[in-house]
Amino acid sequence: MAATAPQPGAHPPRRTLPRTRRLLNQRQFRRVYQRGGRASGAWFTVVAHFPRPGDFDATGAARLGLSVSKDHGGAVRRNKLKRLLREAFRLERHRLPAADLVLIPRQRPEDFPLAELRTELVALVQKVAQRPPPAPRGPRGPRQPRGGTQGERKP
Repeated sequence: MAATAPQPGAHPPRRTLPRTRRLLNQRQFRRVYQRGGRASGAWFTVVAHFPRPGDFDATGAARLGLSVSKDHGGAVRRNKLKRLLREAFRLERHRLPAADLVLIPRQRPEDFPLAELRTELVALVQKVAQRPPPAPRGPRGPRQPRGGTQGERKP
């Protein structure tokens, strides 16, 4: 039987990363940085937090956050780098455990090859998963007033 043409109005499958698979706000990033383990490779560093089943944001799937500094170049280069990292995650997410991941790319003059990003991503996440969880790095405590006691004014 011959292949059928797509129906008019039918949409091709989406090849994007859904919102449910992304870290979206500062609170989520902060939790990964404070409670997550780190592993570094040739292309980037992974910070991974493996939430427990009772955690508020535990979705049962890997989620991605990206931290690409301006040291990587202009907006065009940074956006291209983010697209490559998102694509590596999207293609390998079925091999990743349920974890919140933040990827921090290393500064390199050459282009980032997708094949190497994919293999390094899986290897680094497995490396972090095999380590015992780190002691949580707590946020800084409440601000202490500078010099003197609260409410007193210096003459």
